[in-house]
Amino acid sequence: MDVALISDTHIPSRASAIPDAFRERIEAADHVVHAGDFDSEGALSNVRAMAARLTAVGGNMDPRIGLPDVATVDLGGVTFVVTHGTGARRGYEDRVAGIVREEAGPDAVGVSGHTHEVLDTTHGGVRLLNPGSATGASPADRATMMTATVADGDLDVTLHEQ
Repeated sequence: MDVALISDTHIPSRASAIPDAFRERIEAADHVVHAGDFDSEGALSNVRAMAARLTAVGGNMDPRIGLPDVATVDLGGVTFVVTHGTGARRGYEDRVAGIVREEAGPDAVGVSGHTHEVLDTTHGGVRLLNPGSATGASPADRATMMTATVADGDLDVTLHEQ
């Protein structure tokens, strides 16, 4: 199963659109995970239209668009816990790893956003992924996203940059 991991699109406040190359990856994916900060109902609608299936959470810059703070989804034998990661930069990894452990245990994979910084690390025994900003919204210095291939509990992650 192919999964697109995106976050922090910030459309329209900081960007006008997701780059075409990223749109193609999103449209080709079997499932899309968005870790918040769509920025508008229109941006959420656009991602929903691109995605075969979507798991999404709200971020600190999202209006009330009906998204949960945390979502859990099982894909290809891997459990993903999605949260925006809202809060101070200090303690970010502790905060996100704690949410993952609380929601699904230490074997789950956390997908978060908020910092606009790419992250693929293991923290406190929990794998954490942050795809950065799919539009390169400030303070990011470039547009980034991740794709993941998941099958039989195995996870292979690739970073894409624009």
